[in-house]
Amino acid sequence: MYQHFYQRFLQANPDKQHFASHSHHYWPDVTREATLAYWDDSASMVDDKWLHIFGQVIPQTQQLIADILNLPAPEQIVFAGNTHELVMRLFSCFDLSKPLNVLSTDSEFYSFQRQATRLAEFDNIELTSVPTEPFASFTERFIAKVKMEQPDMVFCSQVFFNSGYAIADLPAFVLAVAEVTDAMIVIDGYHGFMALPTDLSAIAERVFYLSGSYKYAQGGEGCCFMAVPPGNNQRPWYTGWFAEFGTLAAEKSALVLYSNDGNRFAGATMDYTALYRLHAVLLLFKKQGITVGRIHQYVMQLQQAFLAELSRQQHPLLNQQSLLLYRPDQHGHFFTFKLASTSEVADLAAFLKNNGVITDYRTDRLRFGFGLYHNSDQFDLSCLKRG
Repeated sequence: MYQHFYQRFLQANPDKQHFASHSHHYWPDVTREATLAYWDDSASMVDDKWLHIFGQVIPQTQQLIADILNLPAPEQIVFAGNTHELVMRLFSCFDLSKPLNVLSTDSEFYSFQRQATRLAEFDNIELTSVPTEPFASFTERFIAKVKMEQPDMVFCSQVFFNSGYAIADLPAFVLAVAEVTDAMIVIDGYHGFMALPTDLSAIAERVFYLSGSYKYAQGGEGCCFMAVPPGNNQRPWYTGWFAEFGTLAAEKSALVLYSNDGNRFAGATMDYTALYRLHAVLLLFKKQGITVGRIHQYVMQLQQAFLAELSRQQHPLLNQQSLLLYRPDQHGHFFTFKLASTSEVADLAAFLKNNGVITDYRTDRLRFGFGLYHNSDQFDLSCLKRG
């Protein structure tokens, strides 16, 4: 149905079933033209390309993202090369020589988890991690912990990368957290953006929302973004000269000035090839009427077809009994199968790869992701009969 958008990737991988779209999504063909367009613009405009990028490409991409997330102020979206850069900029809103209490979960992606754990090695920085399992009680347990701890920062994923568990009603979750704390609230939306229909309008003034183009936005690595609450007046000490764009014409003073929009969290000079790719994908989907809702419905159909194919194979390890979680109303776009050990998972992943079935795994969990470039009629797990 949608495979014609991905001809180059599909033709380059003719004998593979790529079930790692949650990790490295195939890119639509328009991203190749977008990559060349960045080169061409650089060649034809040279220094003036920055006027084009900041005057047209960035505002257009901000608007496309704002439309998808129902954000009222597109100018509050800031771009960076990766989410780690944005996470560090958020940490730098605090005086790290003073006590800092951060509350999160035991299931955050490494861009946050590694940095937060390293910072927690300092005596004055405390990191509290709430277990995501059991999933049925996670929301209640997390909010209760926020109320008890009264942290300075709350950081939580929309969809957890190591399970697929999704917060069913993100606005209600954020508002419940905001009701019991004045802390900075940050949501990692990387596994939610362009996968699950997401409306941030009710929480736009309260939450920092992080995501990027590497996964479901299908633009590849190198372009992440953060939605910054309007009226935010934080002064991150980890700051680059792009954060001063809105004040470059102002008279200089001893005080470091910041833009009055999301760019107060900007860094410095970066390669905008990835932004061109993201812009091209989002524009393609808008023109084709491919909404996140349509994508989500299609992926849920793929997931059902995959489970039916898996059931036919009757594999002793990879089966619905080892599926960690599946509730359509609380699930992202990948399945996670939990096996007995890391070595068992590694061996099975290697076997599948040798048979053209591409997956990925984290410790004892094997993950299968789904995207628009899949066709359920072509799912074939018959190799499991031999493994």
